[in-house]
Formats: sequence, structure tokens, C-alpha cells
Amino acid sequence: MRDHGGNLDWAVGQYGGQAENWIDLSTGINRSPYPLPQLSRSAWLQLPTAGSLNALHDTARIAFKSSSPILALAGAQAAIQLLPRIVPPGQVRVLGPTYNEHAAAFRAAGWNVEEATTFEALVGADIAVVVNPNNPDGRVHVRDSLLELSTTVGRLVVDESFIDPTPGLSLAPEAQAAGLLVLRSFGKFYGLAGLRLGFVLGPQEVISLLTELAGPWPISGAAIEIGCAALRDGDWAMETAARLVVDSQRLDALAQQAGWSQAGGTTLFRLYETSDALQAQTMLARHHIWSRAFPWSKHLLRLGLPGNEREWNRLGTALES
Repeated sequence: MRDHGGNLDWAVGQYGGQAENWIDLSTGINRSPYPLPQLSRSAWLQLPTAGSLNALHDTARIAFKSSSPILALAGAQAAIQLLPRIVPPGQVRVLGPTYNEHAAAFRAAGWNVEEATTFEALVGADIAVVVNPNNPDGRVHVRDSLLELSTTVGRLVVDESFIDPTPGLSLAPEAQAAGLLVLRSFGKFYGLAGLRLGFVLGPQEVISLLTELAGPWPISGAAIEIGCAALRDGDWAMETAARLVVDSQRLDALAQQAGWSQAGGTTLFRLYETSDALQAQTMLARHHIWSRAFPWSKHLLRLGLPGNEREWNRLGTALES
């Protein structure tokens, strides 16, 4: 297992307590999740039908303002695992530092993987990968720049796992363009990561190939019903996006009082410069609050947003220490 947030079992093993009493801020998952709807019995008792999956695809296209071919998978991670298999191995360049599973999946499939730090360094790659907004620093790339980049590489993969609070940045409406693939997460913004639901949008020939690789029943009946309900609820999405703006500013204020400076982030997670990231992580862990430090940085610490006032108060107390 590569270095990730969400490794709460490791934190509990190191610092004690019960997992249910910890506040896991090591991911960018919304801790005020979409309220689960009542599910039909068939969601649990029957295999998902083609009709129900098509209904989810249609709902997602409307939510993403896209007419592109689309495939629902068990999280954006499932798409990341399949993408190296759509063409024979060649050269892939990943704009980094970023989510480490992209490079790992291509490397495991026999690709020559290079990390790039600029758009210019991506040019000419058989596949280029850009996470937008980027994880963990929240860097944002405008649509025109990405579309221009897509004409200079064999294929451009844009991972939009954290884009839901800022849908105007999304390339989903342009996903049918030749040489472009767009990944969308569901679990992060809707706070239901355990559901394992995500989407990939792109040209029909690529979506058809990914459909074959994914096999039958790529997601559960429960994921289909919950996904349809949540993606149709535009009011909840707008209210949540607005709340996340306020909450991210509240977290910045707490971090500033603790002597940390903002180094980036989105409204789903914040990145801070600390004097010693591991020391800061340990301090929070002693209060049973888990955060994300990075093996490639001694100073950067990432925090998700608390989900309720009790969690905010616990974090504030921990930071005061």
C-alpha cells in the first residue's frame, strides 16, 4: 500500500483509542455527507440492470453538463487502475507532485513514467495526466490551457476528483474531444467515499474499451440509487459548495492562530506550511485527530474540514496546544 490519507487504522494502532472516536481529517472527504435516501430491496437483492446503470449515466451527464459517453466505476480509483490498459505501454508524464496512484498504476502496467513540473514538460507524451484542482496543493488549471495541452499529447487525462465545489472549471462538457479523458469522483464532495462511485468521460471508442475492461456490474445497485438521488439534488450541491467556502476560511483562521501558513488547498482540504509536519501530525494525533503528512516534505500538512461543531471544537482545542 502506497502512502495515503485515510489510514486511520494505522493511527489508532500508534496512538490508541477507538476508531469511531477519532476525527479523520487526513483525506479531502466531506464530513457532512449527503443524506442517504431509502433504498429499494432490489438494490440489495438483484444484480444491477443495464437500464438502471444507463439511468445513472444520464443523471451524471446532466449534473456534469456533458453529452459525452460516460462510464460509472467503483470510484475514480477504478478508472486510474484501468487507464494504463487502453493502449500499449509507452511514455506517460504526470504533472506533480500529485496523487501518487496515477504514476503507480502506469508503472505497474509497464509504462515509462516521468514526473513533470510544468505543462511544457508534458508535451509529446503518449499520455499526460493532470489533476485539477491538484491534490495536495490545490493548483488550478484553466480549461483553455488544458484543451490546448490536449492537442500536444497523445491523450490527456484530467482527474477532477476535487472539482465539484467549482464546477465551472470542469472539462466534462468537452470530454468528447479527441485525446481527452475526464475522471470524476463522487465520494469526496458527497461525503460517501465508502460507496465507491466515480465516473470517466471521453470519446466513445475509449469508453467502450473501458466498459469491456471493467466487466459486468462495475458498481452496486446501492451506488446506482444513491448516485442518482444525490446527483439530481442541485440545491444540496449549491448549499454545500457555499458552506465549504465558509468552513475552509474558518479552518485557515484556526491554522493561522496555531502559527501555520496556508500553502494551498481547495474548499475540501487545506494545505499548511508548518515548522515540522510530523511533529504537528503527532500533536493532533494525541487528540485523536488524524491529518496527512507527506514523505517528500518536512513541513507540509494537509487537513480536511471538520463536519460539525463538536469536531470544530475538538480541533480548536488541539491546535491551541
